[in-house]
Amino acid sequence: MALSLHCSFSGAGPTLMMLHSGGMSGRQWRKLAEALSPHYRVALPDFLGSGNNPPWSEAQAFDYHQDAEAIEKLLEGLAQPAHLIGHSYGGLIALTLALRNPQAVASLSLYDPVAFGVLWDTGDVEGLDDLSRVAANPVFADDQRGGNEEWMQNFVDYWNGAGAWQQMPEPNRQAFLKVGRKVYCEVRSLSEDRTPLKAYQSLGMPTLLVYGEKTPPAARRVQRLLADTMPNARLQQLKGAGHMGPLTHGPAFQALVEQHLSSL
Repeated sequence: MALSLHCSFSGAGPTLMMLHSGGMSGRQWRKLAEALSPHYRVALPDFLGSGNNPPWSEAQAFDYHQDAEAIEKLLEGLAQPAHLIGHSYGGLIALTLALRNPQAVASLSLYDPVAFGVLWDTGDVEGLDDLSRVAANPVFADDQRGGNEEWMQNFVDYWNGAGAWQQMPEPNRQAFLKVGRKVYCEVRSLSEDRTPLKAYQSLGMPTLLVYGEKTPPAARRVQRLLADTMPNARLQQLKGAGHMGPLTHGPAFQALVEQHLSSL
């Protein structure tokens, strides 16, 4: 049975649901939501164990499909298909929802979705080499250290560059550590994803795929493979941006999303 999620709503019009990245919450999308709410009913859910939801218990097993099922429950309550925006882990959840129930998804706008199963399916050398480099650090698969400060430092530095964790303000580090165990469970679960690339051929909804100029190789390769496979997808690079482009380059990402939605 799907667990219920905290979700805030604003605006009126077609539903636009924004799915946050791992370690964050729906508040990640606050500025984009404010910009789009005059034209859309914007939904900002928090994933399980995140934001205003109860903390995820270390005693509970977790699979990323549990977040997908919880979001799917929200979608089932809507009168019309929703436009989905997803970043990183949220992008994977958006793709999973589209595969599970394509009739509920009107369009996709995805930034660095971590659908790493397509790399394994295709034997993508560049992407798998990047993942292997990460996996070589034993802390990533260590259940004892998963989600602690050592683990989180390696996680943040992989996505944002060496030293990113130490440069982060202390309140931000503490916020990540508060949900660190859930983020570890997400990563452990999505690393076992083996959804084949051909599965995404069935997704015909209009799709915007965005990656940053400095996005790590594995996520960049996922985007290119999806763009070559999904029949109605458009690939766009966000210049100067890294993995956190929707936040660090918010206006530029907003412009891409608005252009995509206005073309539907």
